[in-house]
Amino acid sequence: MAKQTSYTEDNIRSLDWKEHIRTRPGMYIGKLGDGSSPDDGIYILIKEVLDNSIDEFVMGAGKKIEIVVKDELVTIRDYGRGIPLGKVVDVVSKMNTGGKYDSRAFKKSVGLNGVGTKAVNALSSYFKVESFREDKTVIAEFSKGELLKHEKPKNATQRNGTKVSFIPDKAIFTKFKYRSEYIVKMIKNYVYLNTGLNIYFNGEKYFSENGLKDLLEENIAEESMLFPIIHLQAEDIEVAITFSKAQYSEEYYSFVNGQHTTQGGTHQNAFREAVVKTIRDYFGKNYDASDVRKSIVSAISIKVMEPIFESQTKTKLGSTEMGGGLPTVRTFIGDFVKTNLDNYLHKNPDVAEKIQKKILQAEKERKDLSGIRKLARERAKKASLHNKKLRDCRSHLNNLKKDNRLESTLFITEGDSASGSITKSRNVNTQAVFSLRGKPLNSYNMSKKIVYENEEFNLLQAALNIEESIENLRYNNVVIATDADVDGMHIRLLLITFFLQFFPELIKQGHLYILETPLFRVRDKKKTFYCYTEEEKQDAIKSLKGKPEITRFKGLGEISPDEFVHFIGKDIRLDPVMLDKDMSIDKLLEFYMGKNTPDRQKFIIENLKVELDIVEEA
Repeated sequence: MAKQTSYTEDNIRSLDWKEHIRTRPGMYIGKLGDGSSPDDGIYILIKEVLDNSIDEFVMGAGKKIEIVVKDELVTIRDYGRGIPLGKVVDVVSKMNTGGKYDSRAFKKSVGLNGVGTKAVNALSSYFKVESFREDKTVIAEFSKGELLKHEKPKNATQRNGTKVSFIPDKAIFTKFKYRSEYIVKMIKNYVYLNTGLNIYFNGEKYFSENGLKDLLEENIAEESMLFPIIHLQAEDIEVAITFSKAQYSEEYYSFVNGQHTTQGGTHQNAFREAVVKTIRDYFGKNYDASDVRKSIVSAISIKVMEPIFESQTKTKLGSTEMGGGLPTVRTFIGDFVKTNLDNYLHKNPDVAEKIQKKILQAEKERKDLSGIRKLARERAKKASLHNKKLRDCRSHLNNLKKDNRLESTLFITEGDSASGSITKSRNVNTQAVFSLRGKPLNSYNMSKKIVYENEEFNLLQAALNIEESIENLRYNNVVIATDADVDGMHIRLLLITFFLQFFPELIKQGHLYILETPLFRVRDKKKTFYCYTEEEKQDAIKSLKGKPEITRFKGLGEISPDEFVHFIGKDIRLDPVMLDKDMSIDKLLEFYMGKNTPDRQKFIIENLKVELDIVEEA
């Protein structure tokens, strides 16, 4: 019998607001991360401040927002009404304090719980807020939520608005780095959803005239569209729809009150259902839902009274009601899509014909694949029981949490030695390992049939759980972990080709990474340095006295599990795989994986890197 511990009044304690946020930051900003992932907490900090500025624009106050990110310092300036001067400190340091509880002022706001800027304040080593209002200004400065300076109102000549500056606390966000690509993507979503708004990021202007239509044009090349984008709008709802000529899966961009709901929710489910029902009714055919939605690329934005999200980071809508006397979310979206999409199809029979041909083609492919898919599933189940290709993490095996995806990682490795090292050094609660056998197949220009017929691809698809939808992805981070040599680079390229060919949204949504591992180990009897570049190696040599021992890691299998734990733990270095918006996926694959062409030969020659080992003679 376990020994009982004491439980008295001394065990009961109350945390103040900042201590609670700093003790449980994940409750407020999701996963911490180092900035290599778009959902890392340092970007949520920016979003929380931006949301307040966006709400000002929505209320008709201020059409311009300026964002400057210089190293670790973030500054956001809007030209809204400014925080009431007597409440500047309270708004950023008292929980459940804000202007959004008054539905007359903020009927359809994102942040309703008064937490956002308090979380930023508590999690920043430096936080400064300035409010400009009616020719007066008030400034307050904080560190980790503690008030350092609070000035009385002074005369000011600046335009009304609010300016917030902060530096994330390195005690919480270790070795973080802001990636401008992720900030730009966030900003673009804001301007797509708020036509007429100008956001300047480090001096560059972002603006949208056509809302969600612009969003889709940004994410799918014109030559890849089955037909021009269908753009439908009404009060509280906006929709953009097209289909990809080559893409196999469904792709959705969904928003609620300006918040990007990356995990969908009731509105996205209702939209998917409404599209299927409308198209079935139009053709008078009970087509399979998966055939109707296959290769759809679409965006939906709705505005809801006091939305309910499933977490503080607001990535999934839980609300079933629109509020304000409107019907349910499902009915509201269903009625809108049925009326407007049906009208569009009647007015554009050429588009309707293309959709029907696409459905019939999808139906044929599905039936042709049905037998193969059944056998592939059986093989995948058998392999999961008798094979060691997938060494899963405990959070999935034991269902320790309702949603473990944000905290989970899958490493894709090649060979027993590399997978063995990672398996022994990983965090078994959140990190899984999938071991490839040799080089994957070049899947360029192949049909989906190959995914089920090829054992490696079939088992990888099953491990990720993405056959039906990317929404079912079991791991937030999918990490390619291969040797830093020619063979390792080749495997990376083949895996990226596989994902681009069949599951491009995995990359578009920021889930695919390359694991960076050190090339050198430099050490003496007292210190050890792991170096990722030649420059780091030279710096390490200079910092050590005497002649150090230098080891060149030629493969992951050469790194012992005791050392590997340093490279996949809190100091992990991940390089995100990102798409060039100026090149379509079709052109990208054709250039790198298609037939050898003079252009590709020229590219290889111009970008060839040869590593030379220079041996100095004594």
